[in-house]
Amino acid sequence: MKTGPKFKICRRLGDKVFGKCQTTKFAISGTEKKRKTSKHPKGAPSEYALQLLEKQKAKYTYGTTEKQFRGYVDKVKKVKGSNHSVDLYKNLESRLDNIVFRMGIAGTRSLARQLVSHGHILVNNRKVRVPSAAIKIKDVIKIRPESRNKAVFSDLTDKAKNYSVPEWLSFDFEKNEGVVRGIPLMGKSESIIDFSSILEFYSR
Repeated sequence: MKTGPKFKICRRLGDKVFGKCQTTKFAISGTEKKRKTSKHPKGAPSEYALQLLEKQKAKYTYGTTEKQFRGYVDKVKKVKGSNHSVDLYKNLESRLDNIVFRMGIAGTRSLARQLVSHGHILVNNRKVRVPSAAIKIKDVIKIRPESRNKAVFSDLTDKAKNYSVPEWLSFDFEKNEGVVRGIPLMGKSESIIDFSSILEFYSR
């Protein structure tokens, strides 16, 4: 998925969209940008604009195309009697690339997608090269043994000391493998996205 200028996208959608934007350089550039534009404030955005913003935020956060994202929305809307907002979140969080990121194997979802695409990740001891592959409870995610000595994994153990894996997942940094223990739980880190607003956008 082509994203374009990441700093520009982050300023529009939020600094948590890309890992690259969670830096001092981005903060400084953002402050400078606000200083230049503060003399010409814009009017309040419309409801449609806010819904579109949330949709774009989710797409860039999870690295999906419009077609893929629409597919997730259509899928959850077919399920009657469920919380569609929660279901949409669960489907996005259950992507293989997202789980590789959440387990701490990759520092960003973008890197996680590359690791999966290049065959460095095993699911239940089978190589899976599809970043969007849906992962289920009890699935075992491993770093391919032949890939463990790659430079991209060289500081994995050190990174683990300062990283907390979400409670619905587990990862053993010594064995280089993890398990999906339960369903994705929405926490504070996901509160930047309003999934109900996204569903309203697609209901127009």
